[in-house]
Amino acid sequence: MSSTTDADTGSGSGPDAVLEQESKTTQAAFLPEHPPAEQLSRWLVSLVRNRDNGTLAELRRPRAKEDAHIRAGWYAPAEEQREIYERVAFLFAVYHQGADRPHKGYDSLGDAMRRIGNRIGRGPKDAGASRLNARIVSSRSIPWRHLQHAVARLRSCEQAPPSWSLLVDDLVRWSDREAKVRYRWAVDFHKPWRAPRPSARKTAARTTSAPTDQNT
Repeated sequence: MSSTTDADTGSGSGPDAVLEQESKTTQAAFLPEHPPAEQLSRWLVSLVRNRDNGTLAELRRPRAKEDAHIRAGWYAPAEEQREIYERVAFLFAVYHQGADRPHKGYDSLGDAMRRIGNRIGRGPKDAGASRLNARIVSSRSIPWRHLQHAVARLRSCEQAPPSWSLLVDDLVRWSDREAKVRYRWAVDFHKPWRAPRPSARKTAARTTSAPTDQNT
């Protein structure tokens, strides 16, 4: 009698086979009715809802390149966009550290920056927010460190984050002159003030401590 091998049965073993199977399962859960950035956002939200703190902790270690980062990169429609998907997943995990409810966010990063501050003043009326916004929109390359700082400030102020899916799409087009992402963010930050959505105030993620900036 001939022995049956993994190649004969089509079932591999070991960490690579497990990772491949997780890839198929995760992708099948979100394809194909939603755009890639929305698929990533839905997966990240599911981590908080399911209290998958281990995966979220992995995402907060960007230099380690854990399995969680690889899984986030699966949603990128092109290889050159993989880093953006992985790093936005990191930002999501930073914002949700210690949170028991997920927040998909809303509006652009420029709009979200307007929520940074306190009762004395927010957005353009907050000196720290204004300086941070200026650094972000003046950067020719994606300012990952400043984006992390912005997300951490939103978290510490208990304010809603930007739309994670829109953030991905904007960063993909960061160097596209026609998209004018940096200009749109600047306009959103400085436009006339409007009251935040009541639902956004109620559902903003609650946190316990501010994360430490990492030079990523």
